[in-house]
Amino acid sequence: MASEVIIREIDFSTVAEQPYVDGGVRAGFPSPGQDYLEQTLDLNRRLVTHPESTFFANVVGDSMIDVGIEEGDLLVIDRSIEPRDGHIVVAFLDGEFTLKFIRLDKQNPNHLYLVPANSEYPEILVTSEQQFVVWGVVTYSIKNRLKR
Repeated sequence: MASEVIIREIDFSTVAEQPYVDGGVRAGFPSPGQDYLEQTLDLNRRLVTHPESTFFANVVGDSMIDVGIEEGDLLVIDRSIEPRDGHIVVAFLDGEFTLKFIRLDKQNPNHLYLVPANSEYPEILVTSEQQFVVWGVVTYSIKNRLKR
């Protein structure tokens, strides 16, 4: 399957508010010095819309590297979102979790594909003979920029 996920429940019992740069950080020319560190941000509240149906997962593998999702990245997965064409999903296929785009065949509505974002891997046509369920929709991917 090439990209798998390791799923973990989220602990919402604590609040971890951190200083927040409210005005944004410019990626072009520097802005005049202003003190934007006046607010705080709790990532649970910012990244999780539906706490009862949201999970974190770590990516294992490289089938989604062309969209910037790499091994070790942290995913936020919401199981309450109805998957649509083009969503990145965690799917359960024949006993394994996999991370792929979901694509519906417009010519044949009975065909559903799991599509990697790495040309080294083939698209997977999901058939009625397979055990298949979309487990959840990826809402965020979080990257560690200080690779260990």
